Amino acid sequence: MTLRKRFLTGLLLTCTCLNVGCALPIWHPSPDVRAKQLIYSSESMRHIPEIWERIWGLELPDLATPYRVHGGVI
Repeated sequence: MTLRKRFLTGLLLTCTCLNVGCALPIWHPSPDVRAKQLIYSSESMRHIPEIWERIWGLELPDLATPYRVHGGVI
């Protein structure tokens, strides 16, 4: 083999090895759990769950009371 073919073969093998990826996946197979893991792994995105809860009003008290209230001025 010439030096040029060896160099191109080595370059091709190096590029292939770099693009193969990890043998063991580091993220959970469930999309819901994986999304949470990706959010927590990102340093700048850790506040997203709190913003999501605030947007959807999940932190507010439940307004559907089981008893009747007057609601007006007496």
